[in-house]
Amino acid sequence: MSEGLNYKFLIDTFFIALSGVPVALLVTIVSLLIAIPLAFLLALTRIYRIPFIQRLAQVYVSFVRGTPIIIQIFIVYSSVPLILTALLKKYDIAMDVYKIHPIWYAFIVFSFSTTAILIEVFRSALSTVNKGQLEAAHSVGLTTYQAYQRIIIPQALVVALPNICTATVNLIKATSLGYAMSLQEITLKAKVAANVGYNYVEAYIDIFIVYLILCSVVEYGFKLYEKHLHKYKLADA
Repeated sequence: MSEGLNYKFLIDTFFIALSGVPVALLVTIVSLLIAIPLAFLLALTRIYRIPFIQRLAQVYVSFVRGTPIIIQIFIVYSSVPLILTALLKKYDIAMDVYKIHPIWYAFIVFSFSTTAILIEVFRSALSTVNKGQLEAAHSVGLTTYQAYQRIIIPQALVVALPNICTATVNLIKATSLGYAMSLQEITLKAKVAANVGYNYVEAYIDIFIVYLILCSVVEYGFKLYEKHLHKYKLADA
């Protein structure tokens, strides 16, 4: 084993790791597109204390918060094929579930965990908006949907955006666990490249740098959007 870092490998593998960014971003975007509307609806069930669904949402949030995401990955990645196999066998459908691309399992796992996080984000943000504003909107003829769309959601979004940014960054970092599902993302690509010469230190440095750049860019984008929202808030004041 050679001493010191292999700088040629470090540079070459950086671009290999970088090639996994589109997969990490795809998983992040799809998971957010699923999680955001679902989390918002479940947050409303908690605010308006809808029986059964409210309790179900509480249990769901507690389960996700109380279990490591890697365990959730193992459960989904091992149980979903078994469930699908049983269903396909029952309805006599010929399909090899073990040929399903792992990205579909990634969508399930990460949207499942992100939804639970965003439920609390939206619940706390919506709670900061004065309830009298909904009544005032009704008094001028707006429907509940119009009141939320035009008045309540824009105000809640200003409060929620920093936490949504944190949830998004954490989701991007969590995609590094996709290697457990053989997902060809940043971590797995770098580790496979490192297997040849056992250059794992260099590979982990590359993974660190790629995620640092990616998360920094996303955070900067959220900060720009947050300033944009605050301008509108000040204009409406």
